[in-house]
Amino acid sequence: MLTVYHVPGTRGVRAIWLCEELGLPYAVEPVDFSPEFRSSDQWRALNPVGKVPVLRDTNKGDFVMFESGAMVQYLLDRYGNGQLQPLAGTPEHALYLQWSWFAEATFARPLGEVVNHSREFPGDQKIGAVVAEMLSRGRVCAEAVGTAIGDQPFILGDNFSAADIMLGYTLMLAERFLPEGLPATVEPYWQRLAARPAFQKSVS
Repeated sequence: MLTVYHVPGTRGVRAIWLCEELGLPYAVEPVDFSPEFRSSDQWRALNPVGKVPVLRDTNKGDFVMFESGAMVQYLLDRYGNGQLQPLAGTPEHALYLQWSWFAEATFARPLGEVVNHSREFPGDQKIGAVVAEMLSRGRVCAEAVGTAIGDQPFILGDNFSAADIMLGYTLMLAERFLPEGLPATVEPYWQRLAARPAFQKSVS
């Protein structure tokens, strides 16, 4: 059994979306998102920094991991049977990795800082400049995705891949937090991803 410990709207969407795309059986375990629970010994035993999601795989033993991008890669490598990623060691796989890591390390980071700074320092005028800079970085990242997509349906071309899952979650955040919304160059791509039944299931 695969279990995703999850809070709606958070990065567990990626693992759930992938399970839906691959047809893998899984369960979602809701997590108390209060600071008190996330700082508890019980939760820190699963995620040492108190964040979500967590993935538990009890198909053989009891394996627990955190970090949504790593979960996606683990599920692909263990259960994907070659689906939703190019062959390892090829230039196509290198681009798959590039966009997967970009989605979290480069694109999602400034969006997360907007949330963190706004939550931790509400009304602080000095923080306004920081938030503005993070939004600017987010816009640049969204524009980079739009340029890379061009006229192709998905980030690697004609075929949907797990890199689209990684990017799709971050585009969901960008649509929510960028004041002007997504660039016109990336909006059709986002709409294609959001229309996928597996994505809709992951956010329902």
